[in-house]
Amino acid sequence: MAAMTQSREFHDGGQDGLIALESLDLDRVQSFAGLLRAMSRTAFSGRSLGEALDVTLAMVRDPDCKVVLTLSGAMTIAKMGKVIAKMIDTGMVQAIVSTGALMAHGLSEAVGLVHYRHDPRASDEELFAKGYNRVYDTLEMEANLNYVEEFVSRALERVSPEQELSSEILSRTLGQVLAEAPDGQGVLRSAYLKNVPVYVPAFTDSELGLDLSTWAMRHAQRRGVSDPLALFDHRPRFNPFLDLNSFARFALGAKRLGIFTIGGGVPRNWAQEVGPYIDITNHRLGLDLTPPRYQYGVRICPEPAHWGGLSGCTYSEGVSWGKFVPPAEGGRFAEVFADATTVWPLLIKGVLEELGL
Repeated sequence: MAAMTQSREFHDGGQDGLIALESLDLDRVQSFAGLLRAMSRTAFSGRSLGEALDVTLAMVRDPDCKVVLTLSGAMTIAKMGKVIAKMIDTGMVQAIVSTGALMAHGLSEAVGLVHYRHDPRASDEELFAKGYNRVYDTLEMEANLNYVEEFVSRALERVSPEQELSSEILSRTLGQVLAEAPDGQGVLRSAYLKNVPVYVPAFTDSELGLDLSTWAMRHAQRRGVSDPLALFDHRPRFNPFLDLNSFARFALGAKRLGIFTIGGGVPRNWAQEVGPYIDITNHRLGLDLTPPRYQYGVRICPEPAHWGGLSGCTYSEGVSWGKFVPPAEGGRFAEVFADATTVWPLLIKGVLEELGL
């Protein structure tokens, strides 16, 4: 039996409208933005990062677009806090959704405390005995967190123990105190000065949540409660639905939405669920609100899609949930599978150059 053969046509890519790649010529690169544009004509993650420049610029230049920055991972302990603050200060973002740990570690830096490089010769048992908390290759001193708790408690003296609180309210209060200090700095300070709301959806999963809880217990002690276990019955008036509906109003008030995501986790999911939230509100309450969908998106995260988790899922998958505008209808997205500490500063530096800032 004769072997089956398959004829092939040898096409020229240019004739088929394909885009030719170009070797990265460093002799022709004169700026960060120029480097990123050259990388966009290469391959793999380099091309993705170069494409992220164009999407980020389109997003921040759109006067009708409100941009949400979502943050997970230990980005402030990794010394990315000033990158976040720069994005706020230059008007790149209009809302932040973050882990509480990221904001708590950022407060350490904001009040002048220091993080240290971990010496791998020290065991974790030794670190615990010395009051060092390790995050991969970096150390946060427990004494830092105790000082942050004192700072949070002083800020909360401006708040009535009976006031209903949310992460947005607490973040704004902390930012106000930082802004009043002559040497104030930090993410929350910048957010307060630029009127950028900061939401921490998993608030109790953080040092800030523990600080707020012990603040409420301390007030109970002052009222005469002495039984240690009874103190746990005294809780702050914290209502996470204040955050949920505040963010929904923010999104409903935008003509277009953009999202700039570092990592994934709860901050990404919480920010993205606003579209489905309005969808089901319309369905269940008989309303006719226009569900907000993200038209722009830039994501920097090393998590692969095949694990099936939210952190690694593509924007395309989010279209099926009603979270994003489909590309066929004008959605513009870029996804960079990389450690944010290696590429995020480069991307933002390029954006700043293009914006002339």
